[in-house]
Amino acid sequence: MGQLSPRQVALVAALIVALVTAAIVLLGYAVPDTSGQWWWTIVAALILFLAAFGAFSYGIERFIHSRIKMLYRTVHDLRRTRPGRDRLDLKGDVLTKVNTEVQEWATARRDEIKELHEREKFRREFIGNLAHELKTPIFNIQGYILTLLEGGLEDEKVNRDFLHRASNGVDRLMKIVEDLDLITKLESGVMDLRLGRMDLHLVVSDTMESLELLCKEKGMTLQNKIAPQTMVQADKDRLTQVFTNLLSNSINYGREGGACTVRSYPLGDQVVVEVKDDGIGIASEHLPRLFERFYRVGKSRARNEGGSGLGLAIVKHIIDAHHQTITVNSEEGNGTTFNFTLERGR
Repeated sequence: MGQLSPRQVALVAALIVALVTAAIVLLGYAVPDTSGQWWWTIVAALILFLAAFGAFSYGIERFIHSRIKMLYRTVHDLRRTRPGRDRLDLKGDVLTKVNTEVQEWATARRDEIKELHEREKFRREFIGNLAHELKTPIFNIQGYILTLLEGGLEDEKVNRDFLHRASNGVDRLMKIVEDLDLITKLESGVMDLRLGRMDLHLVVSDTMESLELLCKEKGMTLQNKIAPQTMVQADKDRLTQVFTNLLSNSINYGREGGACTVRSYPLGDQVVVEVKDDGIGIASEHLPRLFERFYRVGKSRARNEGGSGLGLAIVKHIIDAHHQTITVNSEEGNGTTFNFTLERGR
């Protein structure tokens, strides 16, 4: 048998009072009264029952309101949709209802607290990584300038070389700031994408041509195996940035003499793009965090002078801004494959 509702408790209590009172009255008569005393006793008991039921109902309702109203209202106000609804619904098992809502509320608060802790952890890691990324070029620039101020400026063999190195450090700082600004705009929706119909094959070809010098330095080969006239709907500048970051990533962490291949496959109203290399690969435990800002896999993927550490994070945000998805598959020592979708050109 389940728990009784407040009204059921009042009903039982009133019935007991009425029956006990009627029994006491009737026991007071040793001889049955033929003048109708029994009938009046039943009427009086019924009236007493109704009065007791009303009194008990009111008393229990007031008791529940006084004891749990503030708690119930605090929880309920967070969930209600109609303003001004502050009266408890006492139909059914109200205590169980309150207990259920309190448990649901507590669970939601625990989930929020857990999420806040995770965000705080991410924030600390992000600030620490950002400080580390900025510290390296700043210290380099500071060292070059101090050397020049301490006499290197007069040495023609040193001054121009150090000024060039300081300039490279400034360029890296600007790259980090620009990438952070881009991610912020993409996340906030401030940056509008200029979507248009374009040939994916040409976009990839142009990107590979811009990276030709870097490929020669690394001894890498880039292969565009996307069929001509593969039309997609995207922002050309942002899509170019996606391919630039992915291909640069493959070149920087590829093997000498290795290759990176770009392919595409039709998938309904979408086109699946595959960027695959035969480089050093990535261990499985790093894959879930690969698109985080400044996340570094390890010694084999150490910080390099030209990177901002934001390339893959930007790729993820650009693909998300197109309302598409990107995934990564890799095995340490067996290369890495990035797959993302694009809308087919209409």
